[in-house]
Amino acid sequence: MNDPQFFKRAGAPTIADIVDWTGARAPEGADLSTPILGVAPLDSGARGDLVFLDNAKYLSSLGQSTATACLIAGKYAERLAPATMPLVCDDPYRAFAKALARLFPEAARPVSLFGSTGISPGASIHPDARLEDGVVVDPGAVIGPGAVIGARTVIGPNAVIGPHVRIGRDCSIGAHVSLICALVGDRVIIHPGARIGQDGFGFAMGPSGHQKIPQVGRVIIQNDVEIGANTTVDRGANRDTMIGEGSKIDNLVQIGHNVTIGRHCVIVAQVGISGSTELGDFVVVGGQAGLTGHLKVGSGAQIAAQSGVMNDVPAGGRWGGAPAGPMKEYFRRLVVLERLAAATVGTPASAAAVDPMKPGKQ
Repeated sequence: MNDPQFFKRAGAPTIADIVDWTGARAPEGADLSTPILGVAPLDSGARGDLVFLDNAKYLSSLGQSTATACLIAGKYAERLAPATMPLVCDDPYRAFAKALARLFPEAARPVSLFGSTGISPGASIHPDARLEDGVVVDPGAVIGPGAVIGARTVIGPNAVIGPHVRIGRDCSIGAHVSLICALVGDRVIIHPGARIGQDGFGFAMGPSGHQKIPQVGRVIIQNDVEIGANTTVDRGANRDTMIGEGSKIDNLVQIGHNVTIGRHCVIVAQVGISGSTELGDFVVVGGQAGLTGHLKVGSGAQIAAQSGVMNDVPAGGRWGGAPAGPMKEYFRRLVVLERLAAATVGTPASAAAVDPMKPGKQ
């Protein structure tokens, strides 16, 4: 049995197409008619493959690659083997992403898992729902009364779209997503299993028991947001939970009621953000970090992985640790702990600390 190829290449692009898509610069006089058949990691690229180098850690792999072309920074271009054409660009990783999106468009935006076009016979759509032209609905999906879904949006199998939900155009709603009490912009991707708009965790606690507080707000998701698999976003209690334009939220994230996330934030897996906390624009939160409620995190701030944030973070701040504080303070704590441990076990302490804010990518 042949191995299945899950993503089909779009057309038969050449190096000239890659240059056009990415703005990369090929060597003067180079033959740009060579076809690009696929993509590969730098260390295993073969003829027909496009590869990239973005991290100096992988410089040793340049000599191993026999790929047809490599997106690469100019300072490293001369290290490529003669068989590989350098395509010089300022940001090879971003250029590679652009090329991938054109080579394999179905991988960039989830499509119908059933291969549907239009409304599947197995879907349940309330007669009061309104679907614009080109909407695709897979089997088992349920769309409630008064829901409005924009053109070219895909609703995956067994997804549930609640009453009066609004979903914009060119969105992808994955399998088994539940989406209630929400307004969703254009070009939003919500991956399978996400739960959007369920009630937040609100109780008036007391010695006679815990009185549930009805959650009457909404979730508002602006344009170009992506939300990962099995992430939960609670609706507001008495105002809206907001996710700003262009923000990217990983898998298994918990966002509490009344949270406001600014534009173009990045929230990594297993983060928990408690109710009524506000994040400014371009905030980055590392994996497994936890933020308590009613905090303000300023624009451009970065929170290291596994941090416990219990105080407001200033704009542009780089915080880490539990309880979290400025990175210099966090590093000092690490060094002190190393020295204490070394004194206890009689081994030399290392003053070097790994920077947990620096992402690693190939």
